[in-house]
Amino acid sequence: MDSTVDWSVTDLGDQSGRTFVVTGASSGLGVAITRHLAARGGRVIMAVRDTAKGGRVRDQLRAADPKADLDVRHLDLLDLRTVRRFADDLRADGVIVDSLVNNGGIGTVARRLSPEGVESQLATNHLGHYALTGLLLDRMAEGGAVVTVASSLYRMGRLDLDDLAAERRYSPGGAYATSKLANVLFGLELDRRLRAAGSPVRSLLAHPGMAKTDLDRQAALLPRTVQSVLGVFFRLPIDAAVAPILYAATEAAAPTGRHIGPGRPRRPRPTFETFTGAAADTALAARLWDRSRQLTGVDLTYGDRQHKH
Repeated sequence: MDSTVDWSVTDLGDQSGRTFVVTGASSGLGVAITRHLAARGGRVIMAVRDTAKGGRVRDQLRAADPKADLDVRHLDLLDLRTVRRFADDLRADGVIVDSLVNNGGIGTVARRLSPEGVESQLATNHLGHYALTGLLLDRMAEGGAVVTVASSLYRMGRLDLDDLAAERRYSPGGAYATSKLANVLFGLELDRRLRAAGSPVRSLLAHPGMAKTDLDRQAALLPRTVQSVLGVFFRLPIDAAVAPILYAATEAAAPTGRHIGPGRPRRPRPTFETFTGAAADTALAARLWDRSRQLTGVDLTYGDRQHKH
């Protein structure tokens, strides 16, 4: 049964002395997440594909809040070479990460492949974040959080591990939903493995509900007339949409193993939802984990790693 907590972005506490890595920080949800964390004193490393755009966003946020501690760095989740460079640079700079917010991604695009031969939405939204998480896990602070931003559209995903290139069938919206299912399977499997290893790091899953950015990505899944009606009644203001993600990234009480969403549109607050369908398939999650390890070359292990204080 779903449960809720009475919390909003106005309840976000002081984040001074904490460092956050936010992927996709130059647009949509990422900008709002970054803005709120920086406004509470957090240091935000803005991991973005377009550093010029990221720089403009940083400057706009600093114009509104001159004390904002923002660091723009290049990361293209579709290009695993940049993922490795990003992680190597953080390590070289001695950065300790309190929360990694796996937010960036692409949606409902024409079919193309990553250098590893994986459909681009799955490669960007899942594989890039799998690799980034693995490469940064030993840089996580004690009690740190890995927050993977998913979507309720995971229920519509159809993950075929024998056809990661989506050669047999492809639709832009369907591929996006499949990438969100992969996000969920990864976040849950990471949670199981971290807990089994006795790790102090937590893996959480959150989603923004029907925020504007997500509604736009559903164009290929819903008729436009249905979209328009749903948008009027269910589209959330950006601050309500990012509240579940901020809650997951900053609150020690945030639960693992649940989908933390905004709940009722007319009174949004973090709601802890139970996963259903393919998300509960632990065998599929383990197989996806193994395939991700093979494709990325990142062996996401943690039992012998020393987490930072």
